[in-house]
Amino acid sequence: MARILVVEDEMLVAMLIEDAISDLGHVVVGPAMRLETALSTVEREDFDFAILDINLAGKQSFPVADRLSERGIPFLFASGYGVAGLVDRYRDSPILQKPFSPDQLARALRDLRR
Repeated sequence: MARILVVEDEMLVAMLIEDAISDLGHVVVGPAMRLETALSTVEREDFDFAILDINLAGKQSFPVADRLSERGIPFLFASGYGVAGLVDRYRDSPILQKPFSPDQLARALRDLRR
């Protein structure tokens, strides 16, 4: 059982991701719906992985990705923009294209464990 931080600004999408994570037997941390909340959560919570929406109410989540990278915490991006939404330094990061299925999420989380 992993603890997974969810960073997502759309409540309905966050709830769907939370349900999928719970159904997989993992624990949800968050969701963090704003950049500032996500950064604070990264500093004060313990978790194994993170799922980051790229656009958080008009701000990009790359500062969160930077901090996760510094801490050595695996993460993936979830975005409707796909790879086109990534900045160059994260071009090779795992990404789930929205909308995604619970099975796609499960595979992506398994890949993060490797």
